[in-house]
Amino acid sequence: MRNLELAGRSPVHGAKGMAATSHPLATLAAVQMLQSGGNAMDAAVAACAVQCVVEPESTGIGGDCFVLYAPGGGGEVLAFNGSGRAPAAATAARLRGLGVEKIERQTPHAVTVPGAIDAWFQLLRDHGTRDLGGVLGPAIGYAKDGYPIHSRVHTDWRDSAEVLGADPTASRIFLPGGQVPAVGALHRQPELAATLERIAREGRDGFYAGPVAQDIVSYLNGLGGLHSLEDFAAAAGEYTAPIKTAYRGTDIYECPPNGQGLLALEMLNILSDLLPGVPGPLAPERLHFAIEAARLAYSDRDSLLADPAQSDVPVARLLSAAYADKQRARIDPARAMTDLPPAVLPAHGDTVYISVVDKDRNAVSFINSLFNSFGSGLVSPKSGVTLQNRGESFVLDPDHPNCIAPGKRPMHTIIPGMAVKDGRAVMPFGVMGGHYQAMGHAWFLANMLDFGLDVQEAIDLPRLYAGAEGPVEVESGVPAAAVAALQALGHETIAPDKPIGGAQAIWIDHGEGVLTGGSDPRKDGCALGY
Repeated sequence: MRNLELAGRSPVHGAKGMAATSHPLATLAAVQMLQSGGNAMDAAVAACAVQCVVEPESTGIGGDCFVLYAPGGGGEVLAFNGSGRAPAAATAARLRGLGVEKIERQTPHAVTVPGAIDAWFQLLRDHGTRDLGGVLGPAIGYAKDGYPIHSRVHTDWRDSAEVLGADPTASRIFLPGGQVPAVGALHRQPELAATLERIAREGRDGFYAGPVAQDIVSYLNGLGGLHSLEDFAAAAGEYTAPIKTAYRGTDIYECPPNGQGLLALEMLNILSDLLPGVPGPLAPERLHFAIEAARLAYSDRDSLLADPAQSDVPVARLLSAAYADKQRARIDPARAMTDLPPAVLPAHGDTVYISVVDKDRNAVSFINSLFNSFGSGLVSPKSGVTLQNRGESFVLDPDHPNCIAPGKRPMHTIIPGMAVKDGRAVMPFGVMGGHYQAMGHAWFLANMLDFGLDVQEAIDLPRLYAGAEGPVEVESGVPAAAVAALQALGHETIAPDKPIGGAQAIWIDHGEGVLTGGSDPRKDGCALGY
């Protein structure tokens, strides 16, 4: 339990239902959906749709979606991959013929066909009690009537002003009067409201066919993109078998590749024999082991992770005990590693993560993203859809498993998580923050399962981030003595540009019949239960 004399958040408790998101208006929409008779899936989609309006830098209907779902709080976990694909005409040779040497963020080649709306449609059809028209009302209202700008949203928005200014529609919508809206200002997106109303009436075809798809394809083609209406009509996410590992008596589930949940499991496997005996969650030993495990896992990602439908991703080998032993043996407790290959992926991104549990204990772990803040920075002029930049993660090297190809899904950073114990789902959880997410999952889970922090304390704890190479980003809350100890081991440390990631989680106490939620103070949101 936290020191109540100090600033901070207590966990939130409820018995019937709970939602935790990174924006209070989204959490409110989810709880209202639950209280009106909707279930956890209805609430998650309603909340996400709201965030696609009120947190436009982090997510949007022009983005992608992944979900883990435990019906009735049981041990069966379903995974859904709602990530978009490259256009059918997109090949590395074709792009090189167009003079493209690298897929840059603010180009049409960074835009894969958005998967979010199809994912919402399928998930509601199969596991909800409402259709799209029954959950989009709050989002439509905020887009049409306006929503107040919150503090973290404003900070991220302000940092994206140059990107927004490069696209005429993005500039018109998101820089009214040439300025980033102030904290507390009311902002509207009428074109997006009309698009959401069309989707509410027509379902997924309201996005993937007709005027909205025509607007997006025409806009991207005008910029030199290779997209077609056929690419949009063919868009479809899919259910997949989740992957898992056991950690401290709890099964941790992740979506399989093309997402990076595999890395979180690999890190946990490496750390399983390193953290016992470490004196505390911010002890230098813990920080060093977390960094080195992350270095190893991210190096694997950058060389191996891709769409398994078109590339061989050795999931079983990477999750094996023998491989964890081999990787663990590479870690020197007294010295930082220096011999890993360089990273090849773009910078951090923005995302929204949502946890919802309802009265029947249906548990939803739901994540939706544009990748970078405001995605590609490209906004379709008539429909007001901000388009993601997931294609930037592709490479043009034909020998790399993540090379762009027709209908291929890029390596994806967004990863929902689910914890299962004794045959029951006990926690939908997730950590936002682009590439950090895999390390964030391992960090958060160890905070709870190794060091005994409650769900809110585990979210609050200061963070650090280490990719396959480069300096270690360390938040200011990490003790100076611990940072000095890391530097003495050979780690170069820097301050992050902004707080590292964000997280939500809901712990399910089946015996007591109580839900306990946490939400990250690094964002604007909250957990609410009833």
